Amino acid sequence: MELIFIVIAFLLLILAVVWAPFIKQQESNISIDDTQRDETNVRLYHEHKAEIEKDFKQNNIDDENYQYLLTELDNTLLQDMENQDLERKTPQDTKAMGIAWPVGLSVFILAFSFYLYGEIGTYEKLTTMTAQAPMQPSTNPEQQTINEIKQLMAVTKTEPENSDAWYRLGQSLVSVGEFDGALKAYNQVLRIEGPQADVFGAKAQAAYYKNEQKIDSRVQGFIDQALTIDPNDPSTNILLGMHNFIATNYQVAISHWQRVVDSDKQNVNKQALIEVIDEAKARLANPNAISAEETKNGTTAVGPQLTVNVKLSDEILEELSQENDKTVFIYAISSDTSRGRMPLAAVKILASDLPITVVLNDSLAMTPQAKLSDVETVNIYAVVSAKGGAGINSGDYKAELNNVAVNTTEPLNLVVSSKVP
Repeated sequence: MELIFIVIAFLLLILAVVWAPFIKQQESNISIDDTQRDETNVRLYHEHKAEIEKDFKQNNIDDENYQYLLTELDNTLLQDMENQDLERKTPQDTKAMGIAWPVGLSVFILAFSFYLYGEIGTYEKLTTMTAQAPMQPSTNPEQQTINEIKQLMAVTKTEPENSDAWYRLGQSLVSVGEFDGALKAYNQVLRIEGPQADVFGAKAQAAYYKNEQKIDSRVQGFIDQALTIDPNDPSTNILLGMHNFIATNYQVAISHWQRVVDSDKQNVNKQALIEVIDEAKARLANPNAISAEETKNGTTAVGPQLTVNVKLSDEILEELSQENDKTVFIYAISSDTSRGRMPLAAVKILASDLPITVVLNDSLAMTPQAKLSDVETVNIYAVVSAKGGAGINSGDYKAELNNVAVNTTEPLNLVVSSKVP
């Protein structure tokens, strides 16, 4: 109700300002009583007429002058009366004209106020909007990203030379899996700013995820361009560290991440990097720390615990028995494509270890920023790599389960039975 009182008080103040000059004018007007003036004019008329008649009777004036003087006297009286009527009417007309402008202005103010009130909303709508305002942050994160993309696209349309908007648009598009659009946005940044290490690093990341987390010649080209400009570029070295961590090349991963920490770059989460460096060092010191027997217990893990039974089909088992031992990756990624394809938990074993039971949990996360506990559903893969590299490549054998709730407690079964064409 406080808002209503403020609005009413404001309207009253405006109306007071409008009417104040008119009221002041009316108070200053002096009312004139014309009755006494009329009586005086009539009395003088009769006195003059009596004197003329007296002079006529005494033969002081002839008949012609007598008639002339009476006519002039009548005209004078008539003229006086007309002047008085005019004077009485003039203040009334002035008053009518004077009151027109405050009345008209008041009507306009009130009409405009009601119109504006109707357009913005009633008191209930206003209070509802106010009450709902704090709820905006609870908008779905994916919808927030989409809204941000729309806003940034509008900005880049009106400000095509705004390199910051183009860069932020590229980052947002990567987060929703629109890698081609992100690459185009980063190209606009390069057009405006010229060669920049962080932009080439961002292009390398977008191309890397588009290529299903594989470094091909195109991705490597972006990486080389970035490191040529700045060997310590954070985005490029973090990407290389993550790629080597997944491939269990822990020493290489450590060297890339440590380079970023030592370079003292701004806008880098050093604490997170230090944590993953420590994790890589722990795995390097104890290669068997993530074996299936150890993960099965999950004694120190917290959060979601996905128990996965993995085995080979009879056909694949017979085919692999004729070849050298293969590397097997068992991992989970978010079912939400907007989060990218970074594994939230991963285990690397050998095909000879199958069948096996593993427990995927937060302790097997690639980075602290991407864990099972951060999502609701995941896709789980078991991939027998033909060439030993991470990702799903032609010639690999795989099995998958999609849209698995992370709070699932029942064991999940994966049978590797298909070959990737």
